[in-house]
Amino acid sequence: MTNKTGTVQYQYPRIFLKRNKEESLLRRHPWVFSGALSHAEGEAEEGTVADVYTASGEFIARGHCQVGSIAVRVLTFRQEEIDIPWWEGRLAGALAVRRALSLAGSADTDCYRLVHGEGDLLPGLIIDLYGEVAVVQCHSVGMYLAREEICTALRAVMGVDLKAVYDKSSRTVAYNAGLDAVDGYLWKAEGYTLPDESTVTENGLKFAVNWERGQKTGFFLDQRDSRALVRRYARGRRVLNTFCYTGGFSVYALAGGAASVDSVDSSEHAIEMTDRNILLNFGPEAAHRSFTADATRFVRDMEPGYHMVILDPPAFAKHLKAVPNALQGYKRLNSRAIAAIAPGGILFTFSCSQAVSAEQFRTTVFTSAAIAGRNVRILHQLTQPADHPVSIYHPEGEYLKGLVLYVE
Repeated sequence: MTNKTGTVQYQYPRIFLKRNKEESLLRRHPWVFSGALSHAEGEAEEGTVADVYTASGEFIARGHCQVGSIAVRVLTFRQEEIDIPWWEGRLAGALAVRRALSLAGSADTDCYRLVHGEGDLLPGLIIDLYGEVAVVQCHSVGMYLAREEICTALRAVMGVDLKAVYDKSSRTVAYNAGLDAVDGYLWKAEGYTLPDESTVTENGLKFAVNWERGQKTGFFLDQRDSRALVRRYARGRRVLNTFCYTGGFSVYALAGGAASVDSVDSSEHAIEMTDRNILLNFGPEAAHRSFTADATRFVRDMEPGYHMVILDPPAFAKHLKAVPNALQGYKRLNSRAIAAIAPGGILFTFSCSQAVSAEQFRTTVFTSAAIAGRNVRILHQLTQPADHPVSIYHPEGEYLKGLVLYVE
């Protein structure tokens, strides 16, 4: 656009790349790294929308500026206005995918991920649905600054099915951005009163969810398919669920007919929630025990005789420098579990560390089996469910790795 004097003005700040640094963007990768930048024109501050140009001055992408190794998170490869209709279009596209997955409107599952960052062309944004409540987590300053627009668009797309929007970004948005982020409700429908305890349904099973106090957005939705697989294999088995959080795998194991289930987590609150979820589904007579204990030590000292063991630890490596130590941690944990599990036992083992590749994790578990000296078969290789999609242009989005092993 031009002003009255004929001087060219630009709606957004312009960021120019160094020569020959546009190749990844031409392949539609949604990140621009700081090392690729030449200079900027205009105030390309953290969180602002800026246009990215090649060294020769050709427009290539539009996205949120960011401080750090990732300098821009790409929102679009077109010169289109980032306004409420744009947000509505992106969110409607994400909802269409969940409808295609038979999640939105499902009779037996009312909790799922609506937006999964780059996988839904919204880098830095997570939205999880728990019944009538949407929980938003912003992982970039740009998304945090746009949260009110996102809320408005979300209400338009979800319609009467949505009763409240809760922002839980205080621990995910950059701490050094000076935003003083505080968790809280962005919107509640007039006259809507939140229940004292929110209960959601997943594959017909009930779970108490606390998005205000719980980890992540309140529940680990990314293990839904793996939990269903535990139910399939649990019949008649004595099950150990470590790092159990709120007992998702434990509930599914009992639903699948497990002879008994032991749940272990270091958090007293997590164990309280686990016990409540067991009670919610099976009553006080369930064949279940819970232990507030360090799960790694529990596995190290575990008694023999478990026929199914579930290892779902928190991320051991949050960045590449931590990967070597993380792999050692996975090796120790898995070798002990493989050594102690009963003959014919089944081990579910996971890594949610994005920095650890699927090949690295598989090789580490192979080493663990060799250390334990047991014959082991891979029954399943697992990843995150379809409502946590991975953009084909952004393979880094495949963060969850899992193996189901049969141990002779």
